Amino acid sequence: MVSKNDGFILLADYVPGIVQEIRYYSTYNFVGDRINGYEEPRAIVTKEAARALQAVSNELNVQGYRLKIFDAYRPANAVKHFVLWGVDDLDQRMKPFFYPELEKQELFAKGYIASQSSHSRGSTVDLTLLDMKTGKEGDRGSPFDLFDESSHPDFTGVTKEQYENRMFLQRAMVRHGFEPIFCEWWHFTLRDEPYPDTYFTFPVNRDSLGQGG
Repeated sequence: MVSKNDGFILLADYVPGIVQEIRYYSTYNFVGDRINGYEEPRAIVTKEAARALQAVSNELNVQGYRLKIFDAYRPANAVKHFVLWGVDDLDQRMKPFFYPELEKQELFAKGYIASQSSHSRGSTVDLTLLDMKTGKEGDRGSPFDLFDESSHPDFTGVTKEQYENRMFLQRAMVRHGFEPIFCEWWHFTLRDEPYPDTYFTFPVNRDSLGQGG
């Protein structure tokens, strides 16, 4: 692990129209607390991922959609926070909202939470789309961070419209160089990520990028 942060950028500087709802800065997440390392509610990504997301945004804006980001770069100590939470059997505060059908230990075994996350490499994002006409997220059959089979992109128990909404997002992301994950419809990693073996530790804030003010 390293703390060097060259090559990263604030996503909003590259994609001005993006909507940011950084869940791990808030307390409304599967842990129930602000997560270590999230000092500001900002999406940070590598410059390569930012350029690819700009292309996705440009394409979808024309079709009436805006990108909404839930998470991007995730410091390695945030992942450690998840792991420590996972071994605390008594803390079940958010179970009804985020993992109602699973036990905490299963979240790691089934791949929903990793002990080392691709997010810490800086080119992975969790996102959805907002309809510009309604200002609402499209219905994709399950909310962000619902750890359940129903969140798998290929889950057949959703409606035809919900499935197509998932595939619409996935196709746009894949066209611009991202790869999906098997268990979360909202999760994508840049195929040619610049730091495939590096897990960064710097906190999520503007100053980490030398862009204070």
